[in-house]
Amino acid sequence: MDIRQRTIRNEVSCTGIGLHSGQMVHMTIKPGPPDHGIKFVRKDIPSHPVIKAQFNSVVDTNLSTTIGNNGFKVSTVEHLMAAFFGLGIDNARVELDGPEVPIMDGSAGPFIFLLRSSGLKEENKPKRFIIVREPLEITDGGRSISLLPSNELRISYTIDFSHPLLRDQTYEHRFSAKDFVKEISRARTFGFLRDIETLRANGLAMGGSLDNAIVIDDFRILNEDGLRYRDEFVRHKILDFIGDLAILGCPVIGRFVVNKSGHSLNQEMLKKLVQN
Repeated sequence: MDIRQRTIRNEVSCTGIGLHSGQMVHMTIKPGPPDHGIKFVRKDIPSHPVIKAQFNSVVDTNLSTTIGNNGFKVSTVEHLMAAFFGLGIDNARVELDGPEVPIMDGSAGPFIFLLRSSGLKEENKPKRFIIVREPLEITDGGRSISLLPSNELRISYTIDFSHPLLRDQTYEHRFSAKDFVKEISRARTFGFLRDIETLRANGLAMGGSLDNAIVIDDFRILNEDGLRYRDEFVRHKILDFIGDLAILGCPVIGRFVVNKSGHSLNQEMLKKLVQN
């Protein structure tokens, strides 16, 4: 990993729909000075509230990661945060005219393209790192996250859904910017056709479609183009995990062994890590 902080060189913008809100959102990403961190700004609200991406700003983990400050929120930040982490970007200002980061194609790939097109800029301040010195574990029923000392960031992730296409998938990712972009960033979010009606009745997945998610019925994938990777489902869970890890605001050096986790358990792990 690079040891100096990094931001983008020029501001960049995109427009897309919010996965859960169904609202069209315009987003502009601007460079940030050293030690600025990643800050989200709600430009649609007259006071332009600022919400810093940090673990104690997380206010909701139901199907996505939502951060908030004084009642103002930005949801579904995990794919963009994963893109920042994957490219080693520490400092940026993200301006939105809506309550949710655009879902784009359901992966971090479009954000990687956007940030790279801006150019990356090293800053004259060192990064801070969290280095794991002792083992740490958190469990919740059949779900668990173990954290072990390592000389690099490694994530071993297992999923096991009661569906023939999603049984017992495991993938191990040894983090580097190159491998993140190639092996993880393009993995899309996924959902089950049988759940869509219930989600929308509860005000969720209002912007979901085959353009921004893999949709699965009881036996098959409904997307005409199929999968981008044979094990795209577990790779996307690693993408989500890295996006949640990025909320810490600095890279972690350690080995994570993750079994059937989600945003909620990820955040509980971050709290325990910071407390220790």
